[in-house]
Amino acid sequence: MSSIGFIPGKKIGSFHPPQRILMGPGPSDVPPRVLAAMSLPTIGYLDPIFVDMMDELKQLLRYAYQTDNALTFPASGPGSVGMEMAFVNMVEPGDKVIVCRNGVFGGRMIENVQRCGGEAIVIEDTWGTPVDPNKVEDAFRQHPDAKVLAFVHAETSTGCESDVKTLCAIAKKYGALNIVDAVTSLTGVPLMVDAWGVDAIYSGSQKCLSCTPGLSPVSFSDAVVERVKNRKQKSQSWFMDLDLVLGYWGTTNRTYHHTAPINSLFALHESLLMVREEGLEESWARHRRHHEAFKSGLEAMGLEFLVKAEHRLPQLNAIKVPEGVDEAAVRRTLLQEFNLEIGAGLGPLAGKIWRFGLMGYSAKSSNVMMCLSALGSVLMDMGYPVKVGQAEAAAHQKYADLHAAEAKRRLADAA
Repeated sequence: MSSIGFIPGKKIGSFHPPQRILMGPGPSDVPPRVLAAMSLPTIGYLDPIFVDMMDELKQLLRYAYQTDNALTFPASGPGSVGMEMAFVNMVEPGDKVIVCRNGVFGGRMIENVQRCGGEAIVIEDTWGTPVDPNKVEDAFRQHPDAKVLAFVHAETSTGCESDVKTLCAIAKKYGALNIVDAVTSLTGVPLMVDAWGVDAIYSGSQKCLSCTPGLSPVSFSDAVVERVKNRKQKSQSWFMDLDLVLGYWGTTNRTYHHTAPINSLFALHESLLMVREEGLEESWARHRRHHEAFKSGLEAMGLEFLVKAEHRLPQLNAIKVPEGVDEAAVRRTLLQEFNLEIGAGLGPLAGKIWRFGLMGYSAKSSNVMMCLSALGSVLMDMGYPVKVGQAEAAAHQKYADLHAAEAKRRLADAA
């Protein structure tokens, strides 16, 4: 038998990944319930039982997004597919699209506009700062014929949050639709699609939802559906054409479009069920609570955040690398010695920041304390002035203070 394609002397066996603690920018740790759901028996994508599950998935996603949009479903593919689905359906050749770039992922939006034949009107903001609504207003004054405003809610490359409600209101004022990237924000921070006037939004399954990567929850308003129906030409993408996808994710007479990632959808169903059981407000509060404790520990080490407190994401902490510290060596040591994964900086922030994720199932006190201990150990070995136990003590104190404040609040509510 031929051995073409194989490396001589290398034996290939079953793959068994190590058990990591995922505290980077994604994916996050996947809970046992979700992993168990993935291992359930595979059934057909048009099986009536699977179709019923699809209906439940849409309901759960509407809850997570806080929307009544009929066109709310998980696209088959990562968040990048959700992004591209929004642009290829909403942007036609010649359309002006105002795109806000304050990090890596705003840049990807620009690329999508250009590939659709549109004209990108780019608003630049410093990485680590939010999108400036005044710049958006000025752009619409200069380009009142712009059809779409596109921006990132939670910029994963910097850990910065922008004001969705205000930005969407500006777009509405000028008769434009909006596209919102919520890949890192969904269920991690408040996000109200209907109340804030969001038209098109996409996220990823692997961030605060703590599901396996490879699915992109999306939601489109009736105004988007109307625009799609009135397009002058077909979408440039067959796979992401909403007219065709609707035939599969619609309410009646489902038709074959593609073979859905069945077991991944089982996992997303379980992940969203866990969100519903916890409650959205409780999920937002949990991410905030662990961020506050983590912040106290990091600051006790003398470390600084990239983003100002009022714009800082609790689930994605961008920390400046101290002068003289080898940031790549820190990440490498954490992975090799502690099985702890954190993220590096991207673009102009490469080598300048670390990105610590506290997303979904990863947002828990055991991860906070373990990360602070491991990071302090590595930094101390590199000669950075860290006192043993100081960061952990600060985090413990913050947890105690938050617990006391919550108990006091509950007593006041009960009185």
